[in-house]
Amino acid sequence: MDPWRPDLYARFAAERRRPFDDLVALVEPAPDMRILDLGCGTGALTRALHERLGARETLGLDRSAAMLARSAEHAAPGLRFAQGDLGAVGADGAYDLVFSNAALHWVDDHPALLARLTRAVAPGGQLAVQVPANFDHPSHRTADDVAGEAPFREALGGWRWGDRVLDPRAYAELLHRLGWGQQHVRLVVYPHVLEGPEAVVDWVRGTLLTAYEERLGPRYAPFLERYRALLLARLPAERPYFYGFKRILMWARK
Repeated sequence: MDPWRPDLYARFAAERRRPFDDLVALVEPAPDMRILDLGCGTGALTRALHERLGARETLGLDRSAAMLARSAEHAAPGLRFAQGDLGAVGADGAYDLVFSNAALHWVDDHPALLARLTRAVAPGGQLAVQVPANFDHPSHRTADDVAGEAPFREALGGWRWGDRVLDPRAYAELLHRLGWGQQHVRLVVYPHVLEGPEAVVDWVRGTLLTAYEERLGPRYAPFLERYRALLLARLPAERPYFYGFKRILMWARK
């Protein structure tokens, strides 16, 4: 089952575009770059990355067939898309830039992941990654809380999303140990002004809750209703609603 819905994800396209633009701004352009974009989704932002950097070759990789179904409309010379596991990157030294915008939090064991990505980058190449760091917000904690309730706890076998993302300083230390000569790591709070707190439910439905939908199948509908009721009870009933979303941006050069 592929729970990703491109239309739902795109509802907040403008808000999701801002960290992408900030991440691209950290990249230092170079001639004839070979780029790997991990978590390319529909490919729209991958094409923007490819064109902005004037890349020779760009490969967009994503595990969702539903998202990749939209990638054909973004095809361009030197730009291609493929379905694959973001955590199984090989091809030692094949890329001048490994790029990932809001995708690597889906992969476990970030120290091991960054070690693999380091091997994939050519000497003098760059790494540019953005990961959400909003897992202490009620929008995310509530999902874990509901997962711990019966009957969802039993249906999930005790699985919860948790938090796979490291502290910003831990990423900086890890990049240093992996031998990156230059780096920039920062935590940013993106201010999103939504029409009301119920919009947060749709935001999370398009991302984090897909992991629960994939595992729960027909039990997901009551899970979503319980999540909605509990979250809206926890959020202030403000209109508009201010949704401060934390993200970690990191850039490094070999």
